[in-house]
Amino acid sequence: MTLSPTAFAGKTVLVTGASTGIGLGIATAFAAHGANVALTARGAERLRAVTDALAAAGHAVLACPMDTASLPEIRATVDAVVQKFGGLDILCANAGIYPVTPIDQLTEAEWDLVMDTNAKGSFFAMQACLPHLRKSGAGRVILTSSVTGPITGITGLTHYGASKAAQLGFMRAAAMELAKDGITVNAVLPGMIETEALAALGAEFVQSSINLIPVRRLGSVDDIANAVMFFAAPENGFITGQGLVIDGGQSLPEAPE
Repeated sequence: MTLSPTAFAGKTVLVTGASTGIGLGIATAFAAHGANVALTARGAERLRAVTDALAAAGHAVLACPMDTASLPEIRATVDAVVQKFGGLDILCANAGIYPVTPIDQLTEAEWDLVMDTNAKGSFFAMQACLPHLRKSGAGRVILTSSVTGPITGITGLTHYGASKAAQLGFMRAAAMELAKDGITVNAVLPGMIETEALAALGAEFVQSSINLIPVRRLGSVDDIANAVMFFAAPENGFITGQGLVIDGGQSLPEAPE
């Protein structure tokens, strides 16, 4: 579907983990299509820099430094968003971390940090936004899950994989529970996306990943943002409880070519 530059005019969007990578791509896309966008992240300096850049380009944005694993912080953020923009229509629960640690070196503290940020953070964000999504009449929740965990696996990311699979179980039950309120709950499952975090894993890892992708390129943040906006569009209120894989076909091959 083709979205007009004003497709989300009058809508307010909250994007967690929005100072870099996929989250920033999602926030930028919604802003470019007329939405009011609140961006959250733990790193206040970087968050304010990207939000100031969007504001300078003429977009209606708000920087909200916070820890997505803290329910009081996200509730305060939602209050600030509603106070500024008058409501809240779309939640993009995108915040996530993926430290690479082998099982025999993985500590309880690191396991809890990943689960709290990735899985519990999605729950907290939805719970805090829920009263306003109900008032919207056409609330939308889009989770950023991953192919890693639900479909594939990567050595050193057992905690990350578990958290991303947990998001999908949460999504399905939440979609059923909130359907009566006109709220849809869906998820995007990115594969290898060209972000700062992926680049930090090293050129060798990146190239080996490209070699496994049938379309022979990394995904872009725009590839993910386009899918998120599809789920968020008012016309797509009959789609809920679904996960969309966006990986260039990486999860398809049964054996190496």
